[in-house]
This record gives sequence, C-alpha cells and structure tokens, in this order.
Amino acid sequence: MRTWTRAVPAAVGAVVLAVALTGCGASSSGKSKGGSSESSASGGSAESEDSEDQTKFTLGETSPIQVSDESASKGAEYTVTPTKVETGTKADMDKSGLEKDKKDGPQVPVYVWSTITHESGKTMELGDMDDDLIVKTDKDERTKALIVIMGEAKWPNCPATDTTKKVSAGQTERICSAFLIPEGQKAAAVELSRGYTKAPLEWSLSG
Repeated sequence: MRTWTRAVPAAVGAVVLAVALTGCGASSSGKSKGGSSESSASGGSAESEDSEDQTKFTLGETSPIQVSDESASKGAEYTVTPTKVETGTKADMDKSGLEKDKKDGPQVPVYVWSTITHESGKTMELGDMDDDLIVKTDKDERTKALIVIMGEAKWPNCPATDTTKKVSAGQTERICSAFLIPEGQKAAAVELSRGYTKAPLEWSLSG
C-alpha cells in the first residue's frame, strides 16, 4: 500500500514510501462564526476586525470563512469546524493495512471529525476544503492528514473520505481524517493553516 504523509516543519514521517511535504495552506478572510467581539467606541469595522483576528477556538466552534485559491474553485468560500478528536491505539495501526517504516519509530493514529460547509462561490472538492488541517502534539510536532494513494487504510469508526466529491454552495459534509503521531505523544490541538503570512487557527484539546 502506497501512502503519503503530509508533514509540516518539525513533524515526522509516517509510513514506508511516505513523502513528507512541508508547508501548507490557502489564505483566508472573512468573519468568524464561532466567537463574539465587542464594538469599538469609535464604531466602524471594529467588530469584524476582531472576529477576523480571532485565532483560538474550542472544538465545535466554526472557523472564519476561508477563501479557496485553487484554480478550479478560486474565490469560493467555506468554513471548517473540528468537532471531535480521538487518539487511536497501536492495534489500530497494526490492523490498518499500512506498512511501517522503522526509521519513523512507533506511531499511533489520531482521528479528527470535522464539519465542512461550502458557503458561496464555485463548486469545490472536499479534498481542497480540509487540506490545511493539522494535528499538533504536546511536543509541538505537527503533521497533516495521511494520504493513501494506492489501496485504502482502514480505521475503526473513521471511514475514508472521498476527497474528489464535489460540494456546492449551501452544502455541508461531516468527514473524518486520520493523522499519525509518534507513540507516547498526545494530540494537543487541531490547527488550520492559513499560509505563511497569517497565524494558524487553533482548536485546543486541553480543558
């Protein structure tokens, strides 16, 4: 089975024949749907600016609107809402069908369930809407979701997403993504990369 693990700087590789790809992310803009802000005494756009500047969320809160920069869906707007995170076991890894690369050391899966909502604009593929999700560990390592390009990895209660499925404005999909982290580390947060010029959005798993 051929797989890719998309890693961001400081993350480790995942499985045999894996390719670690550094960097991530489309830019984003718009208002947050998952928080509130106070109006400035001077009025104007203070509320929207505060919403756009919000980067910390709790699970179940919706991201600010993200804007696609993919050529086929450029300008389309969507939101991402991580809703649940669970860490799998060594047994899950053993039964997944993935070969292990000894140089990466033992790893376990992390399952992230998210709600993806297409807000407006051109039709998008699901794979373009969740491509910037990242799991950060308590050791500050980060990795993007596992890509299986030949065959299929099997995870309990986390079915593979049809990344080529087309989603139109007004449609919502609930998906599960699998990430691999070093055994012994814990998932500390889910992040949504916004490129190199903006801080990522973060959904902390503590508390």
